[in-house]
Amino acid sequence: MVEVRLYTDADAAEWNGFVAGAKNATFLFDRRYMDYHRDRFADSSLMVCDNGRLVALLPANREGDTLWSHAGLTYGGLLTGADATASMVVGVFEAVNAFLRRQGVRRVVYKAVPWIYHRVPAEEDLYALFRVCGARLVSRDISSAIILPHRLKWHRDRRYGINRCRRAGVEISESDDFAAFWPVLEGNLMRTYGARPVHSLAEIELLKSRFPQCIRLYTARLDGRVLGGTVLYITPQVVHAQYISASPEGKAMRVIDAIYDRILNHDFADGLYFDFGKSTEDRGRVLNESLIYQKEGFGGRGVCYDWYEWEV
Repeated sequence: MVEVRLYTDADAAEWNGFVAGAKNATFLFDRRYMDYHRDRFADSSLMVCDNGRLVALLPANREGDTLWSHAGLTYGGLLTGADATASMVVGVFEAVNAFLRRQGVRRVVYKAVPWIYHRVPAEEDLYALFRVCGARLVSRDISSAIILPHRLKWHRDRRYGINRCRRAGVEISESDDFAAFWPVLEGNLMRTYGARPVHSLAEIELLKSRFPQCIRLYTARLDGRVLGGTVLYITPQVVHAQYISASPEGKAMRVIDAIYDRILNHDFADGLYFDFGKSTEDRGRVLNESLIYQKEGFGGRGVCYDWYEWEV
């Protein structure tokens, strides 16, 4: 018998243990990560058991009569173990919908985990969305990813930037100095998009302290000054660029090219996937062509981040 219940803080150890072994989970679903912004989201995560055995998790928050999976995360979706089958996941969604109706939820917005993050194929949820929920696609962002063992050749102008930085003596290194990089990031986002980073400096430093091997910073320095950098999220399948930014001087020097030469051709050359992140706005309706051109110049090609919606 499939049973669904709401997550509570008392479930944290069981939740994290399941996340560690799930076939499509990353550290973003660990409660030590999810709960850093719990003051901004009304958590309504679900735990699903079959005959008393935990078989699935749904990271989620609630806004009125809408359930999001999860509005505070890049991707969400149902997390399952390697033994999850299509028929089992169909049954899970039937039970989840029945539970949500009893809870007064009328609508679900579901952010699927992109396939490159799956350690084992895990798209049973997408089938269940079609089969059980009648879900419709409401957002499709495009990211740029590299299959590292089968990478494409870089654009010539990326090589130009690497050589320019080398001649100028720009130093590329891994760093824990988030405080030096954050003003560069904040300045670039404000100038370019009129926006601020999703994480404050205090939040990213907290998360770095909790996940020191999963959150990494690379910077480009000239005469001790940080000209640019990137924050990487390291997951079992994918190295993901969470933030990429340079100062005006750093952009003129093309320091991002040099940083990614170090990352892609040296430090993470033996990985499986590298994901540069999305280049779209307004739920995919607007393509930032200059941004995706830069990522495609490193050999990145399209991976979609999809949102689905259905009425419960």
